[in-house]
Amino acid sequence: METAKAFIAEARRNLMQEFLPRIERCVEQLSDAEIWWRPNEESNSIGNLMLHLAGNLRQWIIGGVGGTDDHRIRQQEFDERSVIPKNELLAKLRATVEEADTTLANFDATKILEERQIQKLNVSLLRAILHAVEHFSMHTGQIILLTKMIKEKDLGFYKFSADVPISNWLKE
Repeated sequence: METAKAFIAEARRNLMQEFLPRIERCVEQLSDAEIWWRPNEESNSIGNLMLHLAGNLRQWIIGGVGGTDDHRIRQQEFDERSVIPKNELLAKLRATVEEADTTLANFDATKILEERQIQKLNVSLLRAILHAVEHFSMHTGQIILLTKMIKEKDLGFYKFSADVPISNWLKE
């Protein structure tokens, strides 16, 4: 039980304090047009990735773990080509991450091995949470890479003191 609670706490910390702030820092440096730039038609823009992250988190955590209805149409996240303003995208993603955080905060850790069907797959809630956090991490890395490609600079996520990395992405 303590291990399950620690796992959930770490999942929440990663989403709220590691990944979302890095995405916010990237998006704040970009114009609306840059957020919707894609290197080629087979790649996603940062805007598409943000829509996808919100949809995935809603389906796997809010719906799958929290038990709310799932109305996601996944392909729409990738098909979007209109330039949704970055402030609107950030607000949507931030609200979804906060709702997922609330879902996890209220989750009964004794049910961590309970099975649910998510995306037509039977998975334990442990697997659902792990998937959602891992998935968010992977796409956060893509957003960071695209931002570096567009801005052609180091984003300064870390500063170093005696060769020890110190996180530098949270706002003071």
